[in-house]
Amino acid sequence: MKFGVIVFPGSNCDRDMLHALNDDLQQEVVMLWHKDSDLSMFTTDDCIILPGGFSYGDYLRCGALARFSPMMEQVIAFANRGGKVFGVCNGFQILCESGLLPGVLLQNDHQKFVCKNVYIKNEGGDNRIAQQVAQKTLKIPVAHGEGRYFADEATIASLEANKQVIFRYCDEHGAVTSESNPNGAINNIAGICNATKNVFGMMPHPERACSDALHNIDGRAILQALSN
Repeated sequence: MKFGVIVFPGSNCDRDMLHALNDDLQQEVVMLWHKDSDLSMFTTDDCIILPGGFSYGDYLRCGALARFSPMMEQVIAFANRGGKVFGVCNGFQILCESGLLPGVLLQNDHQKFVCKNVYIKNEGGDNRIAQQVAQKTLKIPVAHGEGRYFADEATIASLEANKQVIFRYCDEHGAVTSESNPNGAINNIAGICNATKNVFGMMPHPERACSDALHNIDGRAILQALSN
């Protein structure tokens, strides 16, 4: 299989993702320009990644303009055919803006940009990421100003019932607490998937936790799950 990494104007984590996938995990990677509209080289066994950054300068709303790029039209069609799609940080915001994932990412409750290592954990589920990482507590960096996940009560109830919450913020021992929540996300939600379990989004950056040189490889399990 192979990965496609979309580059938007303002992306700043596309090369980090390329390095993590190509050099650390030995995966084939194709860089995709946002104005292109051809995904014919990819099958539904492959994975398209929307990296972090500040697409279109975060004008209007984070991810709101990127959602209308020619490439996103193809990504939506790819996802609807069952292809794997993964969005990180700004990529998560774009997936929500495009309707591929429910909910929205709002300004952090403390109204400050947060950039630090946080802990997240998966509580089980039948999606490929949950199966790969099990119930391990992972240390993964965050870097965002609008990472507070929010949805209405009915949507949250549906996400919880269908086990679509793939990660929650927690402390280093795995306890889900308000103190471990870096942005005020509802129910400490750090990442979710869609109902058919082929579209995934998360605010923390697993590609920044894949290198032995950084003394943190907790992110590898997340990216490896997408290569299966």
